[in-house]
Amino acid sequence: MAVDLARELVPDGLWKIAAPLIPPFRPRQQGGGTAPVADRKVFTAVVYVLTSGCAWRYLPPAFGTSSATAHCRFTTWTKAGLWRRLHRAVLDELGARGELDWTSAIVDAASVRAKGGGSLTGPNPVDRGKKGSELHVLSEAQGIPLAVAVSGANVHDSQAFKPLLLGLPAIRSRRGPRRRRPVKVRADKAYFSAEHLAWLRSRRLIPRIARPGIESGERLGRHRWKIERSIAWLFGYRRLAVRYERKGSHFLAFLGLAAVLTCYKKLAKLTT
Repeated sequence: MAVDLARELVPDGLWKIAAPLIPPFRPRQQGGGTAPVADRKVFTAVVYVLTSGCAWRYLPPAFGTSSATAHCRFTTWTKAGLWRRLHRAVLDELGARGELDWTSAIVDAASVRAKGGGSLTGPNPVDRGKKGSELHVLSEAQGIPLAVAVSGANVHDSQAFKPLLLGLPAIRSRRGPRRRRPVKVRADKAYFSAEHLAWLRSRRLIPRIARPGIESGERLGRHRWKIERSIAWLFGYRRLAVRYERKGSHFLAFLGLAAVLTCYKKLAKLTT
């Protein structure tokens, strides 16, 4: 594998953040055998699978790891919660530089077809009932993804509203304590309910949710395009465009890694 491609997929700056978070590899106690594949090679292979959308079995041998090893290590890292911790670590770097806009948070969702079914899928009401999943995203005011989730396509968007906000990590600030609460919360009319309005106000959050039959999407559109851009960024990683993972946890892992890479691109612009 060309060094340039490896550095493009996993720059040194990203690896510096990721390396301390990766669980130590524990080889089987059988004695002998070959030396374990370096974590960075496996991590780069996982990023390639996410970016290219290729099946694990078609992973090019130039990455220096077999598809079985890459998939096994990906599964281990997923169970260990690596992607969520890595996402938070990159957000911490952005927050410490004052690059997160907490004036508002924006919530939205998009659906994908699930070719093989599996957990966290369901009949998609806007795709003739075919199996699908819903990607839920919460971003800060400029569209940097702060929290992501996956559900079946038959789950109403509004059911992810509270979990997304409750799942916001406490992120470093340039000054003062960590922060996890925006000033306002923006969403389209799919998220409108008296319960949500009351819940937001009880948490001292200002609701900016479109009211069905009263407000058009035009007013929200001044802010909505930022979350739509964020979702487009995530779908730029081809493994997310169509779901092939049977395990919902694996699909969520790829979504979490896509959020990491999206946030890191913003960070890389600040350090070059």
